[in-house]
Order: sequence, then C-alpha cells, then structure tokens
Amino acid sequence: MQPDREKPVVTVFRSRLRPDAHANGYGELAEHMKQRAAAMPGFMSYKVFTADDGERVSIVVFDSHDHHAGWRDDPEHRAAQQRGRAEFYTEYAISVCVEERHRRFQL
Repeated sequence: MQPDREKPVVTVFRSRLRPDAHANGYGELAEHMKQRAAAMPGFMSYKVFTADDGERVSIVVFDSHDHHAGWRDDPEHRAAQQRGRAEFYTEYAISVCVEERHRRFQL
C-alpha cells in the first residue's frame, strides 16, 4: 500500500456565485486559474458541474499531497481566492480528500 502522500488528492469545491460575478470578471479569472492549475506539476484533472439550483461543484485532482500543496500555496491562486470571497461567491465549502481507491469502467 502506498503512503497517503503518494495518493492522488481530490479537492471538491462547492460554491454559489453572486448574481454579478460574471459582470465582475469571474469567467476570465476562472479560465486563467484553470489554465494555471493545469500547468502546475502533478495536475491530473479539473471538472465543474452546475446543479439546477445554481450550486456549482468543481473537482480538482493532483497526483500527490506535495503537488496539491504547491497549487494551494500558489500566490496567484491565493489572490484569486481573496477576490472570490470579495467579489464572486455568496458561499463556498472546500473538502480535500486523499483518494482511497479508484475503479474505472469504459466501453
């Protein structure tokens, strides 16, 4: 069994946008941060889903704790988080999890 530090780290970011988020530049910043995350060492995937009630769920996966920490501590990411609290979100919740097991089926 691998030590936890070598297992993928999954961040689940649940959020709701303010009505004026897109007018305040949310879309442009979100796209920039998605590209920045994808360029970080250990980046594996990013997906975002929006529920019928407006809640958004973003799932970001890095291949290790250390690479996830690099993204977490990235200065541009930190600045974007501050801007998110000030200008874009009415609420959010973050869960960071270590992948315990992974199964896949594909035709």
